[in-house]
Amino acid sequence: FLIFFGAVLGRLACGWLCPFGLVQDLLYKIPFPKKRKLLPGDRWLKYLKYVILVGFVIVLPLTVLDIVGQGQPWFCKLICPSGTLFAGIPLIAANPPLQAALGWLFTWKAALLAALIILSLWVYRPFCRYLCPLGAIYGLFNPLALSRFRVDQAKCTGCGQCQRSCKFNIPVHERPNSPDCIRCGDCRRACPHGAICHTFSRRQGETP
Repeated sequence: FLIFFGAVLGRLACGWLCPFGLVQDLLYKIPFPKKRKLLPGDRWLKYLKYVILVGFVIVLPLTVLDIVGQGQPWFCKLICPSGTLFAGIPLIAANPPLQAALGWLFTWKAALLAALIILSLWVYRPFCRYLCPLGAIYGLFNPLALSRFRVDQAKCTGCGQCQRSCKFNIPVHERPNSPDCIRCGDCRRACPHGAICHTFSRRQGETP
C-alpha cells in the first residue's frame, strides 16, 4: 500500500493528509522570535529520518524478537509523537486507573512530544523534515511519482522566488521533485512567471 501510494503521489500525503503535519503547521503560525525554515546542521540532520527508517522500522523489528519470535513496532513504541498526541494522552486522560501504571516509556514519549511542539514554534515541521520514516519512504518516490512538479525552462528566469517561498528552502527551479518536497504548492503560487506546473495540469503553468 505504501509503495502504491508513494508511486502515485510521493510526499503529497505529508502536505495534505498527515494530522501531525497539520499540528506542526498550526504551531508554526504562532508568533515566535526569529522563525527558521531549517535547523542549524540541516544538511546532515535531514538524513536522520533514513537512519530511523532503517534502524527502528526495518532492522529492530526483524532482529529483536520476543519469546514467540515476533518483533515489535519500535518506532511507534519509542518515537512516534503522533501516536502519543492522538492516542496515548487521550487514553490516559479517559482512564484514571491507567495513570498509576505510567512508567518511563510514557514519560519519554511525552517529553519528546513536548520538545517537538516547542520546536515547531520556531522551525517549520521539524518532525517531517528530520524524523518521520514514512516521509522518508514517500520522499524516495517524489522524482518518480505520477504526481510531480515540472519547471518550464522557457519561462523560468531563475529569480529564486520559488525557493524563498518554500518553507523547506528547496531550490524548486533546480530540484522541483526534491525528496523533501511535501507538495504544498507555495512555490507554484509564488512563481511570477507561471513556470511551475503539476503533472496533472492540463497545460503548462495551469492549476489542476
